[in-house]
Amino acid sequence: MKIDRLLGITIYLLNHGRTKASVLAEHFEVSIRTIMRDMDTLCMAGIPVSSNFGTDGGFEIMETFEMQRQVAGEMDYSFVVSALQSLSSAYHDKELNATLEKLESLTTSPKSPMILDLSVVHENRDTNELLYLLNQWIQKKVRISFSYTNAKDEKSQVEVEPVCTIYQWYHWYLIGFSLKHQDYRMYKVVRMDQLKATGEINGREHDIDEVKAFLKGREDSRKRVKVRLLCQDRLRSKCREYLGASITKEYETGEFECEVFTLEDETFWYGLLLSFGGAVRVLEPKSLIERIQRDCADILKHYERIEENK
Repeated sequence: MKIDRLLGITIYLLNHGRTKASVLAEHFEVSIRTIMRDMDTLCMAGIPVSSNFGTDGGFEIMETFEMQRQVAGEMDYSFVVSALQSLSSAYHDKELNATLEKLESLTTSPKSPMILDLSVVHENRDTNELLYLLNQWIQKKVRISFSYTNAKDEKSQVEVEPVCTIYQWYHWYLIGFSLKHQDYRMYKVVRMDQLKATGEINGREHDIDEVKAFLKGREDSRKRVKVRLLCQDRLRSKCREYLGASITKEYETGEFECEVFTLEDETFWYGLLLSFGGAVRVLEPKSLIERIQRDCADILKHYERIEENK
């Protein structure tokens, strides 16, 4: 509907500032001509839209304009409530629960058709205790220090100005401003030890937009590897579910070949392969085959020594 689009354009301009007509047309899936007519309609309705020409041109709403009417409907509230419910299932916080109760009281129907349950994130008690401390110190804007173990099992002492916590790649992380590197860094919460506040106040204000820019520009340096497997038929569903495997070839015996693209240094998929035992055989890469041979030989020797010492 046109009225919905006009409202959407107004909110978009308030949130994003000066925007080209071509960008608006692509975002709202209409022609540039339609956008131009919409701008005339908004001006006639009393919304102060100005147009600017040149390479940096576009439409924008004057800074003095404020939306005073209620623009969120029942379905809008239901989506916000669903998001807060999912966050509440992942992390227990009194203020969060109070906010959720307030918003739940504002909407009755319709309910969102989506449910996002992140309660599995809440299962690690130690991590949740650390999150509580981190979020307290983030609000107080105090520096913290901790012992950190990276993915290569290298330990270091870290001092940062904590900015925010983020759940990504199935784990909680802290984004902090490193005093050593004078830049933002990302730390996996579960790898933190001896966490404490230093008593010093942050030396600068941290804009969340800076953090978003850091996350957007951050390259994922984790090394990925392609693994080719020959599996027995009984592993078909497990390979799809746990490894995200793509089946590339099937045999009359029920065996199948599949490909898995995964992170080389992660331990979950490697331990899963070992748990499959003789029902799976690695075809590629050769380095993975050699790694399995070494590890299995070491494991066998270990248990042989235990038997000898009995």
